[in-house]
Amino acid sequence: MKNTLMPHRKAIIATIAVLVVTLVVLIAMDRPPICTCGEIKLWHGSVQSSGNSQHITDWYSPSHFIHGIIMYGLAVLLWRKWAWFGGKPAAWALPIAVLVEAAWEISENTPAVIDRYREVTISFGYSGDSILNSMSDIGWMMIGFLFAARIPWKISLGIAIFFELLTLWIIRDNLTLNVIMLFWPIEAIRQWQGMG
Repeated sequence: MKNTLMPHRKAIIATIAVLVVTLVVLIAMDRPPICTCGEIKLWHGSVQSSGNSQHITDWYSPSHFIHGIIMYGLAVLLWRKWAWFGGKPAAWALPIAVLVEAAWEISENTPAVIDRYREVTISFGYSGDSILNSMSDIGWMMIGFLFAARIPWKISLGIAIFFELLTLWIIRDNLTLNVIMLFWPIEAIRQWQGMG
């Protein structure tokens, strides 16, 4: 059975266009292209360091993979409800997901959000993402989306839970805690995270 949520040619072009516009916006925001340390690492595993959110992958990459799984799940639900949209609404799910993720990456690197992270989370020295990291985060979301499009939803859910528990155990942070601490900070969680 053909997966109706896979993008068609126009949707792929739209996805690339969103990625290019995002790159241009991040450059215009004067974000550093790579880590200011001058290195490009495939993996950077130290959360409380100036290299966090500066390289290709880090402990927050699983959160972006989960974003993709969530976006795919939402697309399935919306597609069932609004299947009449343009004849092939589902084929536009990926570029829409990329647009949402790109909007987050751009807003995450504004002074207001950077300051918010510093104030209410354990990311005391957070200075925003490098362009390389932001684009990689969007890439991880796309991989999560396409992964979820090809496997049963129960496996996607299991992998999302596994990543949440893994990062909770290793770095005392994950997508769930990140959202809680950003929007409804709890001092007890912050103190517990700071003990790691």
